[in-house]
Amino acid sequence: MRAPGAGSASVVSLVLLWLLGLPWTWSAAAALGVYVGGGGWRFLRIVCKTARRDLFGLSVLIRVRLELRRHQRARHTIPRIFQVVAQRQPDRLALVDAGSGVCWTFAQLDAYSNAVANLFCRLGFTPGDVVAILLEGRPEFVGLWLGLAKAGVEAALLNVNLRREPLAFCLGTSGAKALIFGGELAAAVAEVSGQLGKSLLKFCSGELGPEGILPDARLLDPLLKEASTAPLAQPPDKGMDDRLFYIYTSGTTGLPKAAIVVHSRYYRIAAFGHYAYSMQVADVLYDCLPLYHTAGNIMGVGQCLLYGLTVVLRKKFSASRFWDDCVKYNCTVVQYIGEICRYLLKQPVREAEGRHRVRLAVGNGLRPAIWEEFTERFGVRQIGEFYGATECNCSIANVDGKVGSCGFNSRILPHVYPIRLVKVNEDTMELLRDAQGLCIPCQAGEPGLLVGQINQQDPLRRFDGYISESATSKKIAHSVFRKGDSAYLSGDVLVMDELGYMYFRDRGGDTFRWRGENVSTTEVEGVLSRLLGQTDVAVYGVAVPGVEGKAGMAAIADPHGQLSPNVLYQELQKVLAPYARPIFLRLLPQVDTTGTFKIQKTRLQHEGFDPRQTSDRLFFLDLKQGHYLPLDQSVYTRICSGAFAL
Repeated sequence: MRAPGAGSASVVSLVLLWLLGLPWTWSAAAALGVYVGGGGWRFLRIVCKTARRDLFGLSVLIRVRLELRRHQRARHTIPRIFQVVAQRQPDRLALVDAGSGVCWTFAQLDAYSNAVANLFCRLGFTPGDVVAILLEGRPEFVGLWLGLAKAGVEAALLNVNLRREPLAFCLGTSGAKALIFGGELAAAVAEVSGQLGKSLLKFCSGELGPEGILPDARLLDPLLKEASTAPLAQPPDKGMDDRLFYIYTSGTTGLPKAAIVVHSRYYRIAAFGHYAYSMQVADVLYDCLPLYHTAGNIMGVGQCLLYGLTVVLRKKFSASRFWDDCVKYNCTVVQYIGEICRYLLKQPVREAEGRHRVRLAVGNGLRPAIWEEFTERFGVRQIGEFYGATECNCSIANVDGKVGSCGFNSRILPHVYPIRLVKVNEDTMELLRDAQGLCIPCQAGEPGLLVGQINQQDPLRRFDGYISESATSKKIAHSVFRKGDSAYLSGDVLVMDELGYMYFRDRGGDTFRWRGENVSTTEVEGVLSRLLGQTDVAVYGVAVPGVEGKAGMAAIADPHGQLSPNVLYQELQKVLAPYARPIFLRLLPQVDTTGTFKIQKTRLQHEGFDPRQTSDRLFFLDLKQGHYLPLDQSVYTRICSGAFAL
C-alpha cells in the first residue's frame, strides 16, 4: 500500500527537526515531504478516494454488530423478532404472490405460522427435529419454515429441481422426520418414495396435481385450519446461535450439502443488505428468486420478517412480466442474478419500463459488460452487487456503485473485517505458503482465493458449516493469517484493485454457476458415469461469449464411437435438473488422468468447445429443439454470435 518505512521515516524526521529547534509547522511540513517522497502519497491517495466508502461500510458493520449483540443478550430468535414486527403493523401487506394475486398481511402470516407451530407440536415434534420442505415459492413456503422455527423445529429447504437420487440423498442426509411437499411436486416425491424410510411422515400442501395425493401422505391444509392460531404457550428455549434451517448448496464437491443456517446468520445477511443499501420500511421488494436459496429467502424475505417491508413473490422469473409486476405492486427494490439482467435487456422495449418506481437492484453476477446498459435503459439508480455464499463468513458488498465490483475491503483499516485474498495453485486450488508456513497474501491486481478468519464467538465471523462434519472440515484451513488460526475457504477466486474493490474471477473447486445455480461437477460426473457403465467422464464449465456463468461441458471416453448423444439426453432428462444437464459434449478416445487416477480437466477447459482446438467429436444441446447437434465451425460461430437461446 505504501513504500516500506515511509511512515517511520517521516515520524523520525519530525522528531529530529523539532529537537533542532525548528517551528513545529516547518517540522510537520518536512515530515510530510519525507512521507510523500518515500511513497506515502499512494496511501494518501487511497485515503482520499475511499474514506467515505470505508466510513459508511464501517458504520454498517458497527450497526449490525450492535444489533446482533442486543438480540443475543435478550435470547431473541428470528420468529421472536418477526412477532414484534407483526404486532407493530398487523394490517400491512407482508407477502404478495404475483402469480395468483394472493396477499398476506403480517397478521395473516403470523397466524398461519402459529398454526404450523401448534400443529407440529401436537403431532409430537420437539425442538431439534427436522422437517423437509419441497415447495415452490409462495407465501406458504415462508409461513411453513417460520412456523416450524416457532416450535424449534428445523426446516431442510429442498431445491424443487432435484429428482430421484439427488432428491433422495438430500432427504436422507437431512435426518428429516417429515416431508412437506407441494401438490405440484407429488410426482417427484412419488419417484423416490420407495427409497425413503416408512417412518417419514408426508404432508401435501396446496392444490393436488393430476396424480392426486400419494397413498401414504396427508393433506396439510385441512390440518392447519383446525390448528390454533395463537402463539405457543411455551416457546422453545432457543437463541441466536441455534439452528434455524438448512439450505442445500453444491459446495465444492459431491452431491448437495446441507449448510447450517443459525438465527444470527439469517439476521446478519438480511441486516447487511438492509443497511448497506439503505432500504426503508416503505420499500416494496420484488423477489422472483428461489426461496430455497439464500438470496431469495434471506436477503429478500428477510426484509419482510425483520424490517417490515412488503415482499412480492413470483415463483419463477418471467422476463415479460417483470416490469409489469413492478408497476402493478409499486416495487422500489428488485432482486436479480446476472442472468435476469441479461434476459431483461433482450426483451423488446415496453411501456412499463418507464413507469416503474424501482430505485435499487440487489443481487450478484451482473456482468460489467451490461451493468451500465442495464441502469441506463431501465432507469435503476443503484446496483447493489454483493458476493457471498450461504455458509461463508467473508461476504462483501458494493455499496457505492463501482461498476463491475462485487464488494470491497478497506485498504485503510483492513483488519476491521478480517478477510483476505491468498495465493493458490489455480489448477488444484491448493494454498501456497511462505517459509513460515503461512498463506501468502495477494497484492493488488493478483487473483487469489477469498478466505475469512474464523471466530466462533463472533456472529459476523463464525462458520457453522454443514450437517456433514467431513464436508465442514474441508472448508477450513489453519495457519492462514497467523500460526494456529482457522479460516473459511470460499472456493472462489477474486482479484482486488489498489482501492480495495474486489472483482469476481471464477468459481474454484468443483463447481460452476449456470442459470443462477451452482452445478456440482462431481455429481454430474457420477450420474453420467453410472448411465454409461462407469465410463470415465470429466465435467467442467466453459465460458460462452455474451452469456453469464459457465455452461456445462462433459468430456466422455468413447473409444469405439458408439455413444448416441440423444439417447443419453433422454436419460439425463430423467435424472438431472435442467441447469445441470451438459450443454456441450466432447467424445474422445480416453479421458486424461493423473498418476492417482484423478481426472485432469485443465487442458479440456482451456480448449473449451471450439472445434478448431480438437479433432474429437463435439455436440451442442439445442434447448429449443431438445436434442444435441453436431458442433462444427458453423454451429460454433452461431453459438458465439448468440443465435441460440441458452
